[in-house]
Amino acid sequence: AALTPKAEIAGEMGEFQIGLQARLMSQALRKLSGIVAKTKTSVIFLNQTRMKIGVMFGNPETTPGGLALKFYSSVRINLRRIAQIKHGDEIIGSRIKAKIVKNKVAAPFKITEFDIYYNEGISYLADILNTGLKQEIVKKAGSWYQYENTKLGQGMEGAKAFLKANPDLTKVSTICKACSPESG
Repeated sequence: AALTPKAEIAGEMGEFQIGLQARLMSQALRKLSGIVAKTKTSVIFLNQTRMKIGVMFGNPETTPGGLALKFYSSVRINLRRIAQIKHGDEIIGSRIKAKIVKNKVAAPFKITEFDIYYNEGISYLADILNTGLKQEIVKKAGSWYQYENTKLGQGMEGAKAFLKANPDLTKVSTICKACSPESG
């Protein structure tokens, strides 16, 4: 969305520049696709959504830059922040929902959720707890997390701190991986 063609920069404000960004993306992707395939390189493009004007039915969101990026991409992932993670009044992270919109290398349309903490990135321990809850290996009563007869802690942060302090409970992660549908 931030890609700006030279003609747009050189032009006057308010001047119509229709399809310049789409043409630039199409040309660049045609040139890049061969080189990327030969060198077995991964290229990641980040984009943002814009609202289509006057859409009454269907999804009013679109991504700028034309259709070339949608065509040439092997995997497209739609990421949405669905919640803020707070510790008291301080916002310490975000809960993210990821939907595979396009996938040429595996099954598309899978959806997952994960936590990103500002000071650590994607939280492995929160992922273990969430997978354990989903697989009913970890139990949650009120705000307390429990694995078998062991209380892990009060709230997600308390349970994460307990798992961090007790690495011997990594068998929880082994069990979660074994029960996961992706483990086959």
